[in-house]
Amino acid sequence: MFYAKILLFGEYGIIEDSKGLTIPYDSYKGSLKFDRTSKGKISNESIRKFAVYLSENFSEDFDLERLNSDIRSGMYFDSTIPQGYGVGSSGALVAAIYERYALNKIEISEGISKEIISGLKETFSKMESFFHGKSSGIDPLICYLNLPLLINSKSDISTIGIPAQKEGKGAIFLVNSGTPGETAPMVQIFFEKLKQEGFRKTLKEEFIRYNNACIDAFVKGDVNPLFFNLKKLSTWAFLHFKPMIPQRLLDAWQYGIQTNSYYLKLCGSGGGGYILGFTKDYEKAKSHLKDFDTEVIYRF
Repeated sequence: MFYAKILLFGEYGIIEDSKGLTIPYDSYKGSLKFDRTSKGKISNESIRKFAVYLSENFSEDFDLERLNSDIRSGMYFDSTIPQGYGVGSSGALVAAIYERYALNKIEISEGISKEIISGLKETFSKMESFFHGKSSGIDPLICYLNLPLLINSKSDISTIGIPAQKEGKGAIFLVNSGTPGETAPMVQIFFEKLKQEGFRKTLKEEFIRYNNACIDAFVKGDVNPLFFNLKKLSTWAFLHFKPMIPQRLLDAWQYGIQTNSYYLKLCGSGGGGYILGFTKDYEKAKSHLKDFDTEVIYRF
């Protein structure tokens, strides 16, 4: 069984070596199953195409004979993880294929070293590129390890403990934009923006500073500096990531900043799917966001 993931901080920034913090999310999950009826037909076809990609790029690394035999037997990925919502639907599938068919599989253990994690990420990055054109490998990595991960840089990733949840009024929550997003076009917009010197400058000098400060505060459980920097991060995204923010949520995004009742940020690449919300008073935030489905993922 492989669970969804949530990138709390670091969307787009990790491409440019900002910090990232990602956690497993067990409300959604998926596993490889067999069914010869129409139930798994679309997934089975997708895995068949993926197997062709693996045979072209990883011919020595996977038991391709067994994989192709299982595909012919009707194997599919039975998943409740919504596709195009930024919570790791393709990452979970990649992790499941790796776990079952990799010939020199890296086993998960306590205290897994940074070097091993880095090697796994590299493999997953190449594997998941089949689905997105370009992948950091972080999604399948966290789906496979099922542990919170702190990304210090592309080559420095480690497991990390995060503060235990409390039954307080505050929450981190998902906001459903109502439509799925596509990763590849959003990433393309980001790379086009990176060609502008002004955008590169503000990304490095502002976004990465706010993003990293949020991670440091969250890991320490310091609520006030967390929300101080969240406001800056949300405002920066509203100004510079507007093409990635679902249209339906633009007014709600701005309202949260103006009233300080909640702050929104991208969850994954944006364009649709889920958006992340942070608030000190979830019931109040929910009343302001009554036009959207919301779902708590962490309480404090």
